[in-house]
Amino acid sequence: MATLAAKGSADLNRFTPPDTRVFDAPCTITVEQSSLHFHAHVELPETITMEPGDKVRVHGAPISIPFGSREVFNRTATVTRAGPVMRVLTKFAAYFDLAELYEVSFNAGRIK
Repeated sequence: MATLAAKGSADLNRFTPPDTRVFDAPCTITVEQSSLHFHAHVELPETITMEPGDKVRVHGAPISIPFGSREVFNRTATVTRAGPVMRVLTKFAAYFDLAELYEVSFNAGRIK
């Protein structure tokens, strides 16, 4: 994952996640709204490894930026680790979501 050159982003990599199921962590949010890009990307510290079923909730006021701009925000996020059962269920469900992609077929002839 690319590291953003945002003010205070060096502090993200010094964060050590606690050994608890729910914890708060700093995060960087990059929002871009233009004719070429429309996205919001949340970056957590590199020391946090997300696993299947984990959840992230970003705190703070809603973000609104004008069209044609890109902005970076520093916020706090709450990370909730999935338990063993939820982790297995998420992996199982993801397999079937991926399997839907395999159901596409291509015909040699034209569609009538």
